[in-house]
Amino acid sequence: MKYRSTRGGLPPAPFTEILIEGLAPDGGLVVPETVPTVTPDELEAWRELDYAGLAAEVIGRYASGLSAEALADICRAAYAPEVFGGEPIVPLTPLGEVTLVGLSEGPTLAFKDMAMQFLGQLLEHELTERGTTLNILGATSGDTGSAAEYALRGKHGVAVFMLSPQGRMSAFQRAQMYSLTDENIHNIAVEGDFDDCQHLVKVLAGDTAFKREHRLGAVNSINFARIAAQLVYYFWAWLRHSDAVEPAERAGHRVSITVPSGNFGNIFSGWLARRMGLPLHRLVLATNENNVLDEFFRTGVYRPRTGEATFATSSPSMDISRASNLERFVFEVLGRDPEALREHWAGLERDGVLDLSAEQHRFAAEFGIVSGASSHAERVETIRETHRATGVVVDPHTADGLAVAARHLEPGIPMLVLETAKPQKFPEIVAEAIGAPAELPAELRELLEAPQHVVDVPNDAVAVRNLIEAHAAH
Repeated sequence: MKYRSTRGGLPPAPFTEILIEGLAPDGGLVVPETVPTVTPDELEAWRELDYAGLAAEVIGRYASGLSAEALADICRAAYAPEVFGGEPIVPLTPLGEVTLVGLSEGPTLAFKDMAMQFLGQLLEHELTERGTTLNILGATSGDTGSAAEYALRGKHGVAVFMLSPQGRMSAFQRAQMYSLTDENIHNIAVEGDFDDCQHLVKVLAGDTAFKREHRLGAVNSINFARIAAQLVYYFWAWLRHSDAVEPAERAGHRVSITVPSGNFGNIFSGWLARRMGLPLHRLVLATNENNVLDEFFRTGVYRPRTGEATFATSSPSMDISRASNLERFVFEVLGRDPEALREHWAGLERDGVLDLSAEQHRFAAEFGIVSGASSHAERVETIRETHRATGVVVDPHTADGLAVAARHLEPGIPMLVLETAKPQKFPEIVAEAIGAPAELPAELRELLEAPQHVVDVPNDAVAVRNLIEAHAAH
């Protein structure tokens, strides 16, 4: 398996090379040259595997340059029961007409742990093999940052520089990140929103000389290793849901999956799983009031908003108006044509609009993706009603997913909803919905009271560059 850039400027490279690079040198995103397929017989053969074993099989279809033995060891370390609080790593919970896919059992109580724990183990393995170092530059709207930092804290040869928007994350999200004292972790709060943070990452990653001198890498969802790791829980969810189906009927057991979406990385993994042959009927993209992606999938017109026009909502991890992974989807819509992609992206940068309205009819019919948006009132009502009916408390992003999923139920097609985080991370909206926040364990209460370590900077690439130069791993 080799990888290329959506913009055509990357010579074919194996998985282990694009892992270190993150963003392609031409500013595009790396994609596999071909998408591997999985047959019904192969799916059935995976049914008895534990999560780590399934991860080795699924990711192994993409992990060129890595031996099967090394990949198996990495997956066992990443998905050890003690890392995720026991078995199952990903539980499925029926909630009336839908089934919740639990992706928040990891150390930071958010779905980002599912990919980031794998990436942390993989990076340490590769850096040790090469005898070199790496400086991770990332941006977070809440959960990516803490998941990356917990996966990479104390790792040899790695320094992490994580940009977050000042005042735009929950108190719990800030505490998780800023309370870390590991010498290789550097938190940087940017005056602006998440899109500003993401733009700074792209500016510095696009400076080829600076990137090479300081060995910059990425752990945001633009890193294809995260896309590959996220594939696993789509396969796991289908396998576990179809366990109850008669063996003769399993191959045709189709489900739909709703995905709360901000940066489009998670749902792109779902689309890739569908393309590989997993029997997914619909992928339902759920957004909040920052409904740029919903508008795109309804109309075919993509209009990213400015930072000033991006709402600060009660599901803050989706307060994103420029989805960095959408380029991968547009590349597929355009027939994997780098020249056409470059033309469309140049138009987007020039005019602020990308118009694929002529192709919009294909989004559901061919790619299986539909969408919807949720509001604060709907989130509150969904948290309240879910708790009343089932006793389960969900976080606001998962509530967005549940609210949108309810509009896309189809007879005979089970609906699964990906959980994104534990409700303890968002006490204000949970208290508004059910009268009290979700109870925090003692160790998490202590986290909120711990001293915080963060550097405030303006929305300025030079300021971030100076911090990296001062603290980079060499």
